[in-house]
Amino acid sequence: MLQMAYDYFWSHRLWLPKNVTWADLEDKDGRVYAKASDLYITIPLAFVFLVVRYVFEIYVATPMARLMGVKDKVKLRAAHSPTLETFYASSSKHPKQSDLENLSKASKFTVRQVERWFRRRRNQDRPSLEKKFREACWRFTFYLVAFIAGIAVLADKPWFHDLHEVWRDFPRQTMLPSQYWYYMIELGFYWSLLFRVAFDVKRKDFKEQIIHHVATIILISFSWCANYIRVGTLVMVIHDSSDFFLESAKMFNYAGWIDAGNNIFVVFALVFIITRIIILPFWILHCTWVYPLEIYAPFFGYYFFNVMLWVLQCLHIFWAYLILGMAHKFLTGKLEEDARSDPDETDIPDEEDEEPSKNGSVSNGHSLHNGHHKAD
Repeated sequence: MLQMAYDYFWSHRLWLPKNVTWADLEDKDGRVYAKASDLYITIPLAFVFLVVRYVFEIYVATPMARLMGVKDKVKLRAAHSPTLETFYASSSKHPKQSDLENLSKASKFTVRQVERWFRRRRNQDRPSLEKKFREACWRFTFYLVAFIAGIAVLADKPWFHDLHEVWRDFPRQTMLPSQYWYYMIELGFYWSLLFRVAFDVKRKDFKEQIIHHVATIILISFSWCANYIRVGTLVMVIHDSSDFFLESAKMFNYAGWIDAGNNIFVVFALVFIITRIIILPFWILHCTWVYPLEIYAPFFGYYFFNVMLWVLQCLHIFWAYLILGMAHKFLTGKLEEDARSDPDETDIPDEEDEEPSKNGSVSNGHSLHNGHHKAD
């Protein structure tokens, strides 16, 4: 049964157009084609990325954070209380009023002290600005290098200027060494993001990020196996074109360089809208949905590839909505203090500890880090 499932999964009728078989894509006469086995290298490559990232964050990102003046606020630690710690770890980080009263009796703290304890304990778990800066610095570096490499790979290719060339002689299109390394490095990087997602800073769009990473990995892998390499490189370079602006805007925001961060964010928003809301659906998706039908009849791989592209496009629309919301607030002056952050972050507002003032009132400060992500 496993052999039958394997044979069915790799059936040329699923992956390739009619009258084309895997035998037609075997290396011969100096022509080299993409193979599914090539993708095995991306897993060890992902772990190489994790090691490189670790070294980069220590020896490059951390000194850069200090150079740019990234400073974390002093966080008051919660008092030692096994009872409250157990509840915090096993039940809830945000206890209800009834829980507060029960915990007050069990811990011999007042209800007010229990509230303050949970507030301080949550603050202890919040990622530091330096950690956020290091993550943004790493992604900025990769996306910038990947975008430059992508342009270098594509600039002299005919399908970069004429999308009809994407499907010329498809799927019998030989693979170029530059395409091989571009694909392997991009896929290895997205695997590394997926492996690290549970340890990186969690944001409100955490689920969307998981969907994005998985959909991207599936798309890159499928496009490689079915020899959709030409359009695959176009999709990747479009995604990389705005991401490094996003990450640099985060870096400046974390460093407190608000004006610079805002200006870069505006550039990011414009590039994001142009590339992912205009170019991607009206040029690339049109190219993948309409042009192939001029040379072959629809098949499963054709539908699968386009459906996955539309999954990404739906995520782009979701993020564009958040970006435009932030841009509107920015242009109308409704963002207060540092209420702007990276457009792909939607962190819960940082909670300051409440301290009573001299007249007995309570001041409660909030430092907001709002925003959205990616893309890619």
